[in-house]
Amino acid sequence: MQPFLLNAILALRTTPRIITIDGPAGSGKTFLAHELASAIRKHSLTVEVIHMDDLYNGWDDALTATLSETLIDIIRQSSSPEIAYRAFDWNLNTFSDVKSISTPDVLILEGVGSGQSAIRSSVSLSIWIEVSPELGLKRVLERDGDSVAPFMDQWQFNQNSHFLHENTKGASDYCLDGAPSASL
Repeated sequence: MQPFLLNAILALRTTPRIITIDGPAGSGKTFLAHELASAIRKHSLTVEVIHMDDLYNGWDDALTATLSETLIDIIRQSSSPEIAYRAFDWNLNTFSDVKSISTPDVLILEGVGSGQSAIRSSVSLSIWIEVSPELGLKRVLERDGDSVAPFMDQWQFNQNSHFLHENTKGASDYCLDGAPSASL
């Protein structure tokens, strides 16, 4: 875990503290989100992690206005006691029932598209994790299996187009190396 990130989050005075962790597929966003959440809880703060995988409307409508609208709605709800959203069921290829969470002290939005400009002005701290396309793809296939392989070329193209259009990396407060000592 990166202690400087924990310290930066703890120093924030906004309520809730809204953190985004963005970067290419397979860069380590989910891993970092869980590490940060665990460390933050040790400081007697409540934390919730919302994964972009739960918010995408399948492969073809993932990095679109649909996601932006959902994120804007989540941010809007973060000033109320509860945040409600519909989670996508990838097995059924449709949205499931509404999920409700108590608005936490720290809300981590994690995944490709979380650092987009539609919500940037409401975000307390944004993190970008970089990884090569080759290593990212290798990690995704190891994690999710060969069933996602047919979708990954288009996904990598879509995410890269999204990042370029949104200037996600350039707008981030912190940029991390998702593979500081990894080798293919």
